Amino acid sequence: MDRMVGTVVRGLRAPIISKGDDIVEITVDTVLKASECEGFSLRDKDIVGITEAVVARAQGNYANVEQIARDVKDKFSCDTAGLIFPILSRNRFAICLRGIARAFKKIYLMFSYPSDEVGNPLVDYDLLDKEGINPWTDILTEQEFRKHFKDIRHVFTGVDYIQYYSDIIRDSGCEVEVIFANNPVSILKYTKNVLTCDIHSRMRSKRLLKEKGAEKVLGLDDILNHPVNGSGYNEEYGLLGSNKATEDMVKLFPRDCQALVEKIQDKLLELTGKKIEVLVYGDGAFRDPVGKIWELADPVVSPGFTKGLIGTPHELKLKYLADNQFSHLKGNELKKAIADYIMHKDRELNDSMESQGTTPRRLTDLIGSLCDLTSGSGDKGTPIVYIQGYFDNYSV
Repeated sequence: MDRMVGTVVRGLRAPIISKGDDIVEITVDTVLKASECEGFSLRDKDIVGITEAVVARAQGNYANVEQIARDVKDKFSCDTAGLIFPILSRNRFAICLRGIARAFKKIYLMFSYPSDEVGNPLVDYDLLDKEGINPWTDILTEQEFRKHFKDIRHVFTGVDYIQYYSDIIRDSGCEVEVIFANNPVSILKYTKNVLTCDIHSRMRSKRLLKEKGAEKVLGLDDILNHPVNGSGYNEEYGLLGSNKATEDMVKLFPRDCQALVEKIQDKLLELTGKKIEVLVYGDGAFRDPVGKIWELADPVVSPGFTKGLIGTPHELKLKYLADNQFSHLKGNELKKAIADYIMHKDRELNDSMESQGTTPRRLTDLIGSLCDLTSGSGDKGTPIVYIQGYFDNYSV
């Protein structure tokens, strides 16, 4: 009988994971129990995904606002600073901001507009056009911004983030002045000390600021990149990838993920004889068509993955083959011809017409996004994802 199922993705329920738990043991045990209960066999080139949240929880990788404030204060040693390009997120940035604000007496808070880096909108592009505002050249004060745009509440949450962030800063005992601009060097008109809060554009922002004479330039990746008064930390990403844990604490992005995935792979190989690929995943990389939000607020989709997940897909476009090389065939003849063509495809397909339209993205970004969509961020209780058949094609 012909094979009728391709890729299968299963969200696996696991125990509630706490500080000190053995994430290797829990992951392996969950996979083996799921296989037994659901009646599926483990195979070579299957994939296990573990959400970064439970890895960080097991590590106890947390920090509170006082520890954030201490590190910021020690690294800046000044009373006034500019914070540029924060993303609009109560979960991602609000608690970090509370700690940052405690380190200063005055903050110049510079928002990008019409949206933040990951697509959260302040205003619609059509409103910019209507008001004659050029976001690439115009620098606006809060008063000017609100004069042009009356309703700036977030499309999903209903939050006025300008007011919300300003209140957090003031409640922390710090004065705040709000600016709107998209060129990072615009902040230098107000202060020479800058904390860049952007994620994926942070290296460019730092470079431009330093080239234009900023005195002190740090990013969120430079804050809590080492322990502070017993805090958690992430040596590579600092505060980037952190999430709200409590009203005064954040969970940081997990550490040592590469060693973790290799241990899980080795343990599964030892117990099952199968070479199963493993990755830790965070936010997926995809865009919401309604809110225009690009999901990826973590610095990377996957901070750790086994070697079999390196690279990009090596695929042909089936509909192109059916419409071109084999347009004269139908039924079983068409199926056999395409399967044979796939089996003998070239190793290098970058310039091939037959591969145009396939997704030229890294496997870890694609698979991590698939895992994130499967596990969700709510109450599904499936922090481990098991994928089968991802590397199979029409010829297998």
